[in-house]
Amino acid sequence: MSENGDMANTALAHALDAAAHGFRVIPLTRAKLPAVRSPHHHDPVPLPCRGACGRLGHGVHDASADPEAIRALFAAAPWATGYGIACGCAPHHLIGVDLDLKHEPRVDGAAALARLARRYAFAVPHTVTVLTPGGGRHLWLCGPPGLGVPNSAGRIAPGIDIRGTGGYLVGPGSATSRGRYRLAPGSPAWHPAPVPPELLSLVQPPVRTPPERATARPSAVGAPGRDAALVRFVRESQEGRRNDRLFWAACRAYEAGAGDELAPALIEAALHTGLTRREAEATVASAARSATGSTGRTLPPVA
Repeated sequence: MSENGDMANTALAHALDAAAHGFRVIPLTRAKLPAVRSPHHHDPVPLPCRGACGRLGHGVHDASADPEAIRALFAAAPWATGYGIACGCAPHHLIGVDLDLKHEPRVDGAAALARLARRYAFAVPHTVTVLTPGGGRHLWLCGPPGLGVPNSAGRIAPGIDIRGTGGYLVGPGSATSRGRYRLAPGSPAWHPAPVPPELLSLVQPPVRTPPERATARPSAVGAPGRDAALVRFVRESQEGRRNDRLFWAACRAYEAGAGDELAPALIEAALHTGLTRREAEATVASAARSATGSTGRTLPPVA
């Protein structure tokens, strides 16, 4: 058997072990991306789909704890060398705390978490801890049922990324282009600790005050502050990132209660980048559904 075949079998074995403990998994490539190719990549106008078409290839929406479904996923991606664990799913309602470690510029997520723990008076739990090839670590925590935790990058502190609903963590035993993920010495296996209430409050998005409706909002393109920045962010999109940036901006607008007013300007900005009106309108509609209750993909904040 080839080296790739050996790694795929190893990844499958680890994934099945995780599933036996209630975690939902998907196969990953060496680049830590979902390994099953999208069934929509040849569509002339790809529309948002979370698996309703019945085919494999919808990223974390394919995640399953059923052994036969997992074997089918890996059979569809024999190049897989790792596996991802979906966050936010029952029974664990997993929340991942990704602690980066970088030297240039200096970023230490573990130290940042320790500072937050001191400031907000909570103890960092002894929980499942996965060491990353880059020197960082992932902490696995159980969230409360019925409460979706959003994905974020550096929002609560530099060097701390949060993986919540719609996100996934690279599972221990996965092989990537940078090395292998492994359980930290002394770490419990498959039994994440409950998230401290103080930390749960930090990873939730800030409560937004609904805007006054008594007076008309200025036109979004000419508005100062956030609205103008969101429109500009979409207008400056490059090919390959246009839908993603439009989706992200529309989500932020709807979360702030300004989605309906700002949507036309965001769509016009997307048309300026070369998207068709149908693509732009479908992306904004998907963002509206995601931001107003249904879970979906969450994109990283603007760099």
